[in-house]
Amino acid sequence: MSRPSISVASAANAVGEGVGIAFDAIRTNKLRSALTILGVVIGVATVMAMASIVQGMRQQIVSTLEVTGPTTLRIVRFFSSTPLNPDALPREVRIRPVMHPDEARAIGELPQIHYSAMWTQVFERLEYQSVRTQLVSLFGADVRFMEIMGGGMIGGRLFTPAEANAGAPVVVLELEAAEHVFGRLNPLDRTLRVGGRPLRVIGLYQRPQNFFEPPGAPKIAAIVPFETVRRLYTYDETSALVIAVKPRSDVTVSEAIDAITVLLRRMRGIRTEAPNTFDIITSEQILGVFDRLTSVFFFVMIILSSVALLVGGIGVMAIMTVSVTDRTREIGVRKALGATRREILWQFLVEAATLTLVGGAVGILIGIGTGEVLKRALGFEAGVPLWSAGVATLVSVGIGLAFGLLPANRAAKMDPVEALRYE
Repeated sequence: MSRPSISVASAANAVGEGVGIAFDAIRTNKLRSALTILGVVIGVATVMAMASIVQGMRQQIVSTLEVTGPTTLRIVRFFSSTPLNPDALPREVRIRPVMHPDEARAIGELPQIHYSAMWTQVFERLEYQSVRTQLVSLFGADVRFMEIMGGGMIGGRLFTPAEANAGAPVVVLELEAAEHVFGRLNPLDRTLRVGGRPLRVIGLYQRPQNFFEPPGAPKIAAIVPFETVRRLYTYDETSALVIAVKPRSDVTVSEAIDAITVLLRRMRGIRTEAPNTFDIITSEQILGVFDRLTSVFFFVMIILSSVALLVGGIGVMAIMTVSVTDRTREIGVRKALGATRREILWQFLVEAATLTLVGGAVGILIGIGTGEVLKRALGFEAGVPLWSAGVATLVSVGIGLAFGLLPANRAAKMDPVEALRYE
């Protein structure tokens, strides 16, 4: 029973000794050590920062889908994860009919459906007197837009069903956009030019705090009746027209999709053997597209980080080789006093792992700080994922062990007599 305790104690002593020697080397050769672990710091910091951003973006999308409801469906002419050029549409898109408001009304009359309406989105500038904004997002929707997308009125009113059906020139401004255009003025009942068209401001609304908007994309600044957009503005009939559908609470998503599919195929006269000429998008599909896009992005970041880690590993190998050479007599003395090959090998491996672990710790701190700054700038709420810190730590130690093995093995194989003669 005594041998295992001795083995554990000796291993602990070897680890402690290796760590102490590693920190002595860092203090003695600060510049050389800093340059050695710089690649590890850059690689780990990049992974941490990218993981933080991806996690924050995903959490915002999940939060937005929770607001709109996980069962909410979107019916479009053609669903593509990459943007389509409306002036050069592929044939498989051109042969599909454009979504029509009559289809939205028919879907809304199905017993399985709680809500259905045609929406669209255009990008225009807001103008009032001398103030003119950049391109912002303008939603053409119905009176129940906020019921689906969240947010609420904080002043004035929403347009009435009569105004929505008639395509009245009225607009409900988002609070931030109103403050930007009108400043301290009360915007209600004032005429605002939207894309060069005069619209009367009838209300103010505040979007939900967790609404996801891709970084750099125009923010949702206003809501107008769908018929108003249809009559006054030009929009993309393939990507910008969508039928928003919400099934009844006691109806599953698959049941709602089946009912909608049967109805639209009948309305469009699609033969039994022919494929659908429309696409139905679920919340899971939206999240799946985001995951695929971010996985590619994250994979590229991993490759770039790996290059930095490889450079750091080569630096570790170089400094450990120099360290072995500088301490040749020390190695000879230890071997003469009875140190085994395994003990010498272990000492230098622990020293190399400690160097890279220090680089990993610094990289984690920099990555967390960078991720927090970027998240605050982009308005994300999610924290830094803990798994990325764990992975970064393991990778740091692994690099030290892998690249420190060669110089450590060289030290372990030294002949004690030759080592003691080394000058």
